Amino acid sequence: MAEVVFLGTSCGIPMPDRNHPGIHFQYNEHRFLFDCGENTQRQLAIAKLSPMKISRVFITHFHGDHYFGLIGFIQSNYWRERTEPLYIYGPKGIKTLVEDVMRLVEQGKKTFELVVEEVKEGVVVDEPEFTVSAFPTKHSRPGFGYVFQEKERLHADEKKLRKIGLNPGPLYGDLKAGKTVEWKGKKLKPADYVTREKGIKFVYTGDTEMCDSTIKAAEGADLLVHDSTFAQDASDRARDATHSTARDAGEVARQANVRQLVLTHFSTRYKEEELDKLLQDAKKEFDNVIVAKDFMRLEI
Repeated sequence: MAEVVFLGTSCGIPMPDRNHPGIHFQYNEHRFLFDCGENTQRQLAIAKLSPMKISRVFITHFHGDHYFGLIGFIQSNYWRERTEPLYIYGPKGIKTLVEDVMRLVEQGKKTFELVVEEVKEGVVVDEPEFTVSAFPTKHSRPGFGYVFQEKERLHADEKKLRKIGLNPGPLYGDLKAGKTVEWKGKKLKPADYVTREKGIKFVYTGDTEMCDSTIKAAEGADLLVHDSTFAQDASDRARDATHSTARDAGEVARQANVRQLVLTHFSTRYKEEELDKLLQDAKKEFDNVIVAKDFMRLEI
C-alpha cells in the first residue's frame, strides 16, 4: 500500500486554503516529496509528516511555485542534524541550483550526504521493490512528470503446492526467484506454481498541457494526479499558459485507462466553492475523478 498527501494544490500564487504545489508520497518505509513549493515545510508540520524521513525530492520544473521551498527544506535538515542521505532530482540545472542553495544554507560540518541528479526521460530510481521514472511534459519551461511503479509481486501458490505435499519453506523462495525445483522426483516450474500480481502505479504530471507522453506514461495507473489549472470555458487561456483544463485531464485519464484521476494546481480565479465546475468538466470524459484539497490523503 502507498499513501499520497496533498500539501499544496494552488497554481502560481498561494491562497488562504491552497498552498503552492507539493505531494508527500509514502510507500512502506520510503517517503518522497514531489515538488517543494514555498511553505511546504509548514504544510508538512500541519500534516504531522517529518521532513527528516523524506529520502527523495523530485522537482518537475523551474517555476518558483514548484521549487522555492527547497532552500528552507535543505536548511532545516541541516539544523536538525540529519544523518541519512537526501536525494534530489530535477531537470537540467538542478545541480547548479542546489550548489547555489548550499552556499547560502550550509552550517558548520556536513551531517548528511546530499546527492543531486539531473533527470532524463526513463528510469531515475531503481530499487528492488519499485522504480521511479521521468517522462517529458509540455509546458513553457522544460520539465518532467514522474511515475512510481511498484514491481510485480510474486506469490507461491500455497494451496496448489500444499496439495502435492510441499509446505512453505526455502523451495517456495526458489520458485518465486524463477528457479525450477525438484520435489519427490518431480520438477516444479515457476510458471505452474507462481502467480504474478501487478504492482501499484502512481503518476504525477506537474505543469503540462495534455500530451501524448503523459498518456503513455499514465497507461493503467492506479492514481493519476494531473494539472487542471483551468475550467473548459478558459481553454484558450490554458493553451496560452501551456496548462491543462480539467476536461483535458479527464481525457488523458480516459485514454490512459487509469483507475482514478485527481485534479490539482488550480488557478486563483477559482474559489473553493467553484472547483465543482472543474470536477464536472473532467467527468464529461472520465467518471472516477476527485478534486484535490490541501491535506487530503489517499491510499493506493
